[in-house]
Amino acid sequence: MILQVLLAAIVGKFKGYRVGYALTRRSFIPFYVVEIIYWYFQFNVFFGNYAFIKYAPIIKSACLYTLILPVFVYKLYLPAIAGSGFIALGSILNELAKHANGGKMPVFPTLSKLTGYFSEEALANSSVHIMGSSETKLKIFCDFIDVGYSVLSIGDLLIHLFVFIIFLYAMKSVANQPNGGKKIE
Repeated sequence: MILQVLLAAIVGKFKGYRVGYALTRRSFIPFYVVEIIYWYFQFNVFFGNYAFIKYAPIIKSACLYTLILPVFVYKLYLPAIAGSGFIALGSILNELAKHANGGKMPVFPTLSKLTGYFSEEALANSSVHIMGSSETKLKIFCDFIDVGYSVLSIGDLLIHLFVFIIFLYAMKSVANQPNGGKKIE
């Protein structure tokens, strides 16, 4: 979910927020810890160790749960409700795709094949994904957005939008604090 954080930082910079200061707040530490674990898993997959794939849904959920802390610290209740709506919609779209395809999410890898991230072996052992084909139903809701280290669906993007919203509004909240959030000594 680092891409969403980077996108929020870029938008925040354009809006004049103190991005570096906002992103180093203690309330984001749990998110960063889980994100580091996620990247450790990603590197393992890249080097052919697929033992951690079964924990991917747990890590994905943990990333989202760790953002509860900044929601309360910065009182981001309305942005969190909006972001939760995107999570719900994204989850519904993902479940529709899985339901239409026998309970598994079809994947259409492109760039991930070139980077070496995608493996037919790992997909064969997956309890969640299958290889997409011409028989795949609701292709528009399947995993086809390939970023080289992950293949995402429109539903996944909507779920990840929550991260973008929370980081952007946290930066805005820090920027609106007296002296941009700096302590006066």
